[in-house]
Amino acid sequence: MRKFDLDDLTIVQAVVAHGGVTRAAQALHRVPSNITTRIKQLEARMGVTLFMRHGRGLAPTEEGRLLAVYAARLLRLADEAESTLQTGRLLGTLRIGSLESTAGTRLPQLLASYNRSNPSVRIELVTGTTGALIGKLARRDIDAAFVSEPFHAPGLAAQAVFEEELVLITAPHVRTLSGMDELEHSTLVAFASGCSYRRLLEQWRSEQGSSALSVMEFSSYPAIVACVAAGTGIAIVPRSVLAGLHAARSVRAHRLPDRLARNRTHLLWHEGQESLALSGLRALLETHCAEKS
Repeated sequence: MRKFDLDDLTIVQAVVAHGGVTRAAQALHRVPSNITTRIKQLEARMGVTLFMRHGRGLAPTEEGRLLAVYAARLLRLADEAESTLQTGRLLGTLRIGSLESTAGTRLPQLLASYNRSNPSVRIELVTGTTGALIGKLARRDIDAAFVSEPFHAPGLAAQAVFEEELVLITAPHVRTLSGMDELEHSTLVAFASGCSYRRLLEQWRSEQGSSALSVMEFSSYPAIVACVAAGTGIAIVPRSVLAGLHAARSVRAHRLPDRLARNRTHLLWHEGQESLALSGLRALLETHCAEKS
């Protein structure tokens, strides 16, 4: 027999979100004593302490914070299910993490198509490196993430969705490039550590026995490409990104070995725990991939 219901979850989430019983009671239009009683009853049924007294308020324990995370997901699913049954349309918020390159070149058309089919779903998009996005997904700050190879994401489901060609860009005067030894004293212009493309370049240098490059970090592709155009360093980027940047005319793109140039973008999520909104996005991606193959 289940030891909590949606009403219990609503109370736990409210107390955590509002930082105490009084504000949670106001938000839920209940009296504080009712909130306190329901929490005590839930703790007794679960056999765990969800909140500790902190001054005049309550502070969530580790178990309380964990239950609040699950509560947010379960309540969102309940709202989506009710909306879908009553109106035939998906409702809710879909939180997506994405590489900046994917967000700029692959997602606009895809998300526009998704919005036409599901206008009641609110999409929240955040960008970051592969490592940062996997961290956000593990903490459940987002529902799914578009990341690039190589990545390490134990416990997460993965679906390959886009093919990218990676190129090495240099200042225009570097006409040919036969190996990384020619750029021994160059500076690597890249995103922060956690970027898969940066990791590929560093692995390539290591395989060739070259020493590590000094790194200059930026947070956007326009800044990276502009820096390379100025002769400050080199970078590895998807060719699709260059197509949309005016500054790309001021750099030279060099082909990489096939094993480095061919790169796939994957969608990651918690298998078996996706919302109806995420399931709809995955179905759209499967159709997109089938049309491209």
